[in-house]
Amino acid sequence: MTEDLRADENSRADRLMRMGEAPRTRGEAMRKLVWILPWLIFLASPVSDLTGGHHTTGATVAGWAGLISFTGVYLTLVFRNMGRPCTGRVVAVQVAVLGTLAVVLSLTLGSSWLGLFVYVSVSCGATLPMRAAYWTIPLTTAAFMTIGLREDQDTTWGLFLVVLLVGYSMTGVRQLVRTTVELRKARATVAQLAANEERLRLARDLHDLLGHSLSLITLKSELAGRMLPDHPDKAAQQVADIEQVSRQALVDVREAVTGYRRPRLSEELAGAHVALTAAGIIADVPAEPDLGDVPQESESALAWALREAVTNVVRHSSATRCTVEVLSRHTLDGPVFELAVEDNGSGGSGKGPGNGLTGLTERLEKAGGTLEAGRTKHGFRLVARVPLDGSPAVGSGA
Repeated sequence: MTEDLRADENSRADRLMRMGEAPRTRGEAMRKLVWILPWLIFLASPVSDLTGGHHTTGATVAGWAGLISFTGVYLTLVFRNMGRPCTGRVVAVQVAVLGTLAVVLSLTLGSSWLGLFVYVSVSCGATLPMRAAYWTIPLTTAAFMTIGLREDQDTTWGLFLVVLLVGYSMTGVRQLVRTTVELRKARATVAQLAANEERLRLARDLHDLLGHSLSLITLKSELAGRMLPDHPDKAAQQVADIEQVSRQALVDVREAVTGYRRPRLSEELAGAHVALTAAGIIADVPAEPDLGDVPQESESALAWALREAVTNVVRHSSATRCTVEVLSRHTLDGPVFELAVEDNGSGGSGKGPGNGLTGLTERLEKAGGTLEAGRTKHGFRLVARVPLDGSPAVGSGA
C-alpha cells in the first residue's frame, strides 16, 4: 500500500514538472493543451463582441485580426519550449506584443476586450524571470485599471483581483515546479548516499568477518600440518575445528550480506579466547560481562572492535600474551563502557592505521563512541569506549 502511494506521488510530481517543460510526446502535448484551453474562456467576450454586429466591417476585420494575433502569440508563449526554445529577449518581445494588443484592442473596441489583460498577466508570471514578473504583473494590472475604469467600472472591479492574482499564482506554480525538481534531485542524491553507505558497511563487515575467520583457519591449518606426522588424532581435531570455523564464517557472511548480523560481545569474547589459544598466545579473557545498560548498537561496535583487535594480535603482533578487559567507568562525559585489548607484541608494521582500525573508528563514531589505539612501552593497546544508556556521546578526551 505504501509503495502504491509513493508511486502515485512520484507520478504526480512527474506530471507537475513536465507542465513547465517541453512536451516530449503527443500525449503530453495533448494533456498540456487540455490544461491550457479552459483559460481561453476569457476570449468568449471579445468573440461575442465581434459576432454581435457592434462595429463597422473594417473594425470587425481588424478586431478578428488582432484577436487571432493575440491568441497565436499567447499560445506560442505557452508552448515556447516546443522544438527550439525561445531566447529571453524573444519571450520579452512576445509579452510586450501581448500587452500592446491588449491595450489597443481595449481602447478601440470597448470593455468587452478587458479580459485580454488576464492573458498578459498569465504570460508575465509564467514566462518572464521572477524579478521581472514581480514588477510587470502590477504594471499590467495598473494598465488594466486605467483603461477599464474609463470603459466599464463594474467589469473592471470584477476582474481586478483576477488580473493581479492570476499572474502571481503562475509565479507560485513555477516556484512549486522548481522546488519539486530540486526535491527529486535531492532524493536521488540521498538514495545514492545511502547506497554508498550500505556498500561501505558491507565492506567493513566482510573485512572483519573474513579477516578473523581466515586467520584462524590459517593458524589451525598450520597446526594440523605440524601435528600430522606424530599426532594424527590432534591433527584431526584441528581439521574438525577448521570445518567448524569455515561453516560459521559462511553463516556470518550470509547474515552480513542480508544486513541481519548483530555480533554479541559475549560470543566474541569466547571466540577471542579460542583464536588466541590456537595461535599459542596466553589469553587473559574475562567471562561474560554485564551488558544491561549497553545499547545493542554499542555492543555490536565493541564486538567488532574485539574481533579486529584479536585478529591483529594473531596476525601481526608476534605477541606471547594478550589481555582483554571490559568494564564500566565514569568519566567527565558521563558513564561509559570500555573494552581494552593489550598485548606484548611488536604492534604491527607501524605504517599507520589499516582498513580495520579505520572501519572500527567509523563504527564507534556511529554509536557515539571513540577508539584509541597505539603502541605502549611493552606492546600495543586498543581501547574502545561507548556511552551507556542515557549518557551523552563520549568525548575524544574521555
